[in-house]
Amino acid sequence: MINNKTILITGGTGSFGHHFVDYVLEHYKPKKLIIYSRDEYKQFIMGNEYKEYRDIMRFFIGDVRDEPRLRMAMKGVDYVIHAAALKQVPACEYNPNEAIKTNVNGAMNVITASLEAGVKKVVALSTDKAVNPINLYGGTKLVSDKLFAAANAYSGADGTRFSIVRYGNVAGSRGSVIPFFKKIIENGGKELPITDYRMTRFWISLEEGVKLVLHALENSHGGETFISKIPSFKITDLAKAMLPDCEMPEVGIREGEKLHEIMVTREDSMMTYEYEKHFIIYPHYDWWNNENVVPGGKKVDPEFEYSSGTNTEWLSVEDLKEKLKTDISKHD
Repeated sequence: MINNKTILITGGTGSFGHHFVDYVLEHYKPKKLIIYSRDEYKQFIMGNEYKEYRDIMRFFIGDVRDEPRLRMAMKGVDYVIHAAALKQVPACEYNPNEAIKTNVNGAMNVITASLEAGVKKVVALSTDKAVNPINLYGGTKLVSDKLFAAANAYSGADGTRFSIVRYGNVAGSRGSVIPFFKKIIENGGKELPITDYRMTRFWISLEEGVKLVLHALENSHGGETFISKIPSFKITDLAKAMLPDCEMPEVGIREGEKLHEIMVTREDSMMTYEYEKHFIIYPHYDWWNNENVVPGGKKVDPEFEYSSGTNTEWLSVEDLKEKLKTDISKHD
């Protein structure tokens, strides 16, 4: 699928971009990998990490807010992975205009530049926070998702295909609870604060996130939202796995935070199909052709909801200890 192809990753110096590049270089032979981001220092560091791949790695300084720069970067590009976003909930709440410029206007710029450049497929990374959003970050990502789905109506029969991949916080990524707990433990702390004892989350590793993106790249016809079937865990169990016998004071839920991650709502269930390892929410537009539904799936029940709080697969404390070794330690 991506052998001898040129791929551009927006926000490519982040944790997802690093692992995407690692995985692709290990399993495929791309023609070119373009890292598009605005931080020249991170690009410098990443460039040194991949010195041996200088023949195929390209580093393009630019912002998704800058449409002309995007158009220039996308010349000759086959596939785009859109990972750039302002993601920190408090920062987006305090700087709403900036969040809109990057997450909404930036999404529109990626769409326009991709259409003009004749990119074959675009996969945009979304978040559980776009589902029934209660904070500005989630609201901007909901708009972004809608823009990418609707863009397929403008691309023509043989034009660019846009799809979406949705998951929650990747285990161990910046801003997630694992690095927060880890820092407390490294500093000798004996207490791990819990915002709410009822809180649950999905567990998805960087590698699983990359595989889902590649699956979407290969199987999308345009407008679909791909969601991995992954286990849930309790935040209290994670604390026990990281620091056995620790004190766990309940400190109260933060503004804009949810008790559970929701990936598929009851409203989405009308267009959702379940497959062995993932769900696909198909678009609900006049232009969508039901013949494009991927074979092998089963339509979910009308009242179905995919939530970390009501999931059928759970990680125990021992499971989490193992996951921390296999999914987190190797990426530190």
